Amino acid sequence: MAQVRKTTHSRKTGARKTNARRTTTARKSTKRGAPKRWSQRVTKQSDALDLKQGVFKLTSAKKIAASLKRSAEHSSRRKTGAYRSALSMLTFYINRAGKTLPKTQRTRLERAKVELKRAFGKG
Repeated sequence: MAQVRKTTHSRKTGARKTNARRTTTARKSTKRGAPKRWSQRVTKQSDALDLKQGVFKLTSAKKIAASLKRSAEHSSRRKTGAYRSALSMLTFYINRAGKTLPKTQRTRLERAKVELKRAFGKG
């Protein structure tokens, strides 16, 4: 008679490990195709605001603040108040640009924060 060898692992656990490896490999391959600049996608497709194209490149801090205010007030997808959404989007843009943001544009955007606060009557 042939002896039956007892194993400590069932066959099902072995199948799970194989499937786990496959899904990990599949995830890695999809990451390669993902865009490198996720922050660019956030500013374009954010749930907070529908921004006018090129809003952060406007020449006046007042125009930037007015555009952000208009976008925040008209947006139906934002989760917080209009002022908070507009300010967080502006801050997000400044932070993500980092050192690559020219000094003149950075000062313009910082002034836009003050103008935004004034536009909403917060100060």
